[in-house]
Amino acid sequence: MSRGTSLFLVDSDFRRRAAISHCLAGSGIHVEPFEDASELIGRWPRSGLLLVHDDGRSIHSLLSQMGRSGQWLPVIGFAQEPSTRMVVRAVLDGAIDYISWPFAGPEITNVVSEAEEKAETFGSAKLREALARSRVDRLTKREREVLAGVAGGLSNRMIGEKLAISPRTVEIHRANMLTKMGANHTSEAIRIAIEASLVN
Repeated sequence: MSRGTSLFLVDSDFRRRAAISHCLAGSGIHVEPFEDASELIGRWPRSGLLLVHDDGRSIHSLLSQMGRSGQWLPVIGFAQEPSTRMVVRAVLDGAIDYISWPFAGPEITNVVSEAEEKAETFGSAKLREALARSRVDRLTKREREVLAGVAGGLSNRMIGEKLAISPRTVEIHRANMLTKMGANHTSEAIRIAIEASLVN
């Protein structure tokens, strides 16, 4: 772990924020507490890690913000007695790690250290994925279906048959999809879909 690591703590519970800050005092990790995701977004840091209480919204909203801004920071999710489903959802959204609260100083210090190492490896890939996801998020359900068909190598006619719409309608959805994604051609749209993990 690099000295003077900045950890941006997002948690609406004042007591828990204070307990976590106290738990990390003297660890070489500088903790900056925030009450919610919008407060942090208003003062977006250049570097550091985010420790985010998983309230079902904050992790997703911060990762969406990263996709829009093009600046990725590693996110560690945490919750008291999190269910497997919560952990899986946070990781699929893009969290780099997850920890169960309450935790002790050495435990969170290790998680932060590992997250920093992972961030060096995954950083640019995660940023590309976040950017791609934000572009795919602009699409309607039908446009996503057309994109999946295009990525699957289907012609307009075949996509139309699969979706029970005319090839001309597929063309319109395809044009709208490219515009919304900021893609100049179909192969670029397919690359974005792959980076967003929409297709394999």
